[in-house]
Amino acid sequence: MRIREAVRAVVLDPDDRTVLVHFDFGHRTVWATPGGGIDPGESDERALRRELAEELGLEDPDIGPHVWVREHIFQKPLGTYDGQRERYYLVRATRFELRPHLTPAQLRAEYVTDMRWWTIEEIEGSDEALAPTRIAEWLRRVVADGPPEHPIDVGV
Repeated sequence: MRIREAVRAVVLDPDDRTVLVHFDFGHRTVWATPGGGIDPGESDERALRRELAEELGLEDPDIGPHVWVREHIFQKPLGTYDGQRERYYLVRATRFELRPHLTPAQLRAEYVTDMRWWTIEEIEGSDEALAPTRIAEWLRRVVADGPPEHPIDVGV
């Protein structure tokens, strides 16, 4: 299996709202945390900073602890990859306007079609596909208990 290494951000504002990005792969759509693949030679922190600027326009974020892990196999291969291994980092930020550095065409080339701030309650009440599927539960734990001592496997 060809597994891509990736990083994602659990961005939380002072009111514990989070940013989710909408991905449209043609055969499937999903709302997920911002982030993406790690380029060769890139550290997790550098990749996450790049992804947050590209997707959200978030400059110089305060990258917090590694909180979650997730590995999943794609329903259909995506480019040259069959799946992805993700490391999630907590990013506390003031609420900011989402202004991606990438153009709409560049975002679409990366399957990104939308992004927005969500409350945990909105996530819990949503009929949309979410990744990880139990993201509201994991967000509630981070908000209530703070970052875990060791990264938690949040499943698919």
